[in-house]
Amino acid sequence: MKQIASRISIYSADAFGVCSALYELGGLCVMHDASGCNSTYNTHDEPRWYDFDSMVYISGLSEMEAIMGDDQKFIDDIVYTAKELSPNFIAMAGTPIPTMIGTDFKAIANIIEKETNIPTFGFDTTGMHSYVSGAYKAFEALAKRFLKRNDKESRGEKKESIDKESREVKNTIIKVNILGTTPLDFSINKSVEAMVDLLKENNFEVISTWAMGSSLEYIKNAGDADVNLVVSYSGMGAAKYMYENLNIPYVIGTPFGKEFANKVIEDLKEVKSTKENKISYSNRKIDKDAEITIVGESIMSESLAYAISKEKNKTVNVISSLETDEKLLLEGDKIAIFEDDIEKCLKNSKTIIADPLFRPICPLDSNFISLPHEAFSGRIYRDEIPNIINKSL
Repeated sequence: MKQIASRISIYSADAFGVCSALYELGGLCVMHDASGCNSTYNTHDEPRWYDFDSMVYISGLSEMEAIMGDDQKFIDDIVYTAKELSPNFIAMAGTPIPTMIGTDFKAIANIIEKETNIPTFGFDTTGMHSYVSGAYKAFEALAKRFLKRNDKESRGEKKESIDKESREVKNTIIKVNILGTTPLDFSINKSVEAMVDLLKENNFEVISTWAMGSSLEYIKNAGDADVNLVVSYSGMGAAKYMYENLNIPYVIGTPFGKEFANKVIEDLKEVKSTKENKISYSNRKIDKDAEITIVGESIMSESLAYAISKEKNKTVNVISSLETDEKLLLEGDKIAIFEDDIEKCLKNSKTIIADPLFRPICPLDSNFISLPHEAFSGRIYRDEIPNIINKSL
């Protein structure tokens, strides 16, 4: 019963995170669930739905198919549709019903790929975790499937084929990927475009953004980057894979505010040289009795906390209300996913920055500052979501 939310909203589900991460890449995404369940995603969690065509479907799982464990219709429908539409890849996402009946998505993916010769993914999402889990798995799977292993020698051979003059010019430009961008975290308020502009203004070449504003062809070129910028936890799986297999280091941080944006830029330049991963917000001032508490996604909240501490000279702590790695949080910051746990963490907070739908569990005497999060309140406050990338707070 601890997982029940009686006064606040809940975050978008993991299956929706898969669809959101892959939405712009030309793939066929199928949620395996009863007919009509895709409308929740389309209506509340996908602001691109009316302006950007994408092949996102629901399988229309029937009661009898669930009872009998009949996967053949599911397979046949996907194979037929894939042959008609010729997608770049096929992705299946699980929901509570397939979880309860033990649907083997990896086995089904193998069958479909053999019949269609199209790269196919089966994600064991359950509908019981947040969008972060699904997007994390989707980005990680993209990296593993479409990025080739790349060793230092082969990269060196490519460089030797370029004449000295062009090589010197090229070496002044740092190539970067932005990992972990979906509308569930960044909405459609030009935040992602602002990140790209920030990098370009500082002599970076953006190879790809995972995955808003980049096609699959750009994603496939991600291995050419010198460094990765991870702006939300959903991009961490892909970042780790590229570090371990392609020797591409990463910087963790969302460039909120002017001062922190400048720090992220400097860290990217440093990491390009040192090849050592870095968390940009790691040296934020810690205070157990912080003046401000931020509730939300871990990397974004920690980045905002750093930006506020520098620009407003305030002490800030963070409550990560979503799945994350504890190593990404600073001392005194907490992971609290369930309603009761979040409420306990907030009981002594003086000023709280969070999505408006967290207000019912905040102390009555606290100063509440609204910061809408698309993945939590959907379209309700979409017009109020600010773009604070590289802007004074």
